Amino acid sequence: MSRKTIVVALGGNALIAEGTEGTIAEQFENTRKSMDAIVGLIQEGHKVVLTHGNGPQAGVHLIRNEAGSAQVPPATLNVIVADTQGSIGYMLQQSLQNALHKAGVKKDVVTVITQVEVDPKDPQMLNPNKYVGPFFKADQLEACKAKGWVMKEDPGRGYRRVVPSPSPVDVIEKNTIKDLIDDGKVVIAVGGGGVPVERLPDGTLVGVDAVIDKDRASALLANLIGADELVILTGVEKVAINYKKPDEKWFDAMTVAECEKYQAEGQFPKGSMGPKIEAACDFIRRGGAKVLITDLEHATAGVDGKAGTLITK
Repeated sequence: MSRKTIVVALGGNALIAEGTEGTIAEQFENTRKSMDAIVGLIQEGHKVVLTHGNGPQAGVHLIRNEAGSAQVPPATLNVIVADTQGSIGYMLQQSLQNALHKAGVKKDVVTVITQVEVDPKDPQMLNPNKYVGPFFKADQLEACKAKGWVMKEDPGRGYRRVVPSPSPVDVIEKNTIKDLIDDGKVVIAVGGGGVPVERLPDGTLVGVDAVIDKDRASALLANLIGADELVILTGVEKVAINYKKPDEKWFDAMTVAECEKYQAEGQFPKGSMGPKIEAACDFIRRGGAKVLITDLEHATAGVDGKAGTLITK
């Protein structure tokens, strides 16, 4: 069996299970459950970089911002992403260290607070459409707009703040991440899509209030460190078209051309499989070999070619 460098993208919802309150104890419990797949890959000798989402956790921070705004200054969105990189990274790092210890695997695990460069001229910066934070009523809109927020209606649910979701351009800490995995460490990086930053003309960096898609940032990181494979973990074992319909069809393998065809037909919604398919295509267009989309339960088998949907050129 060939040993690979694999970037594994884990969704933020994997830590907060549906129907739970999302307490820290519950998040730790869910995180521990998610580690078996990662341990399996490491036991097979693969070098692993673990990335993660932060949607539910960032939403909690924004609610705290609003609730405490009369007493303490609110945190900016880029700082919230950094905060969740630290807190989720801590839970993943400790849970994975413990799981490796129980499996008799001696490996160091390290979390890297990761900045991801975005283009200030990205169209998303001028037309934000990524919903974040709590819901507001119509009579609260003026107060929200007075804070400089862009507000849009989330149909049937109320009004929410929207922020830009620009495409990732570069991962600032890519060389450090590469050095760490080459040294045998398991690395947790690009949490929540990375802290969005802009590079100024003098070469310095400054934070940007935006949210970068976690899967697209993971795909870019995978390209930059020369990963052999990108694994995107989601809630289903395989990619499907006509999902939950009588003519539902599951795929063991797909090409980029097939992905683009079905994407254009609207088969992959923006709020679920769409970003994962886009990220997979991005990775392969930039020279990546293959992408596996599957769930936690089938991750190790999928890397061995026995489960999931494999996307290639």
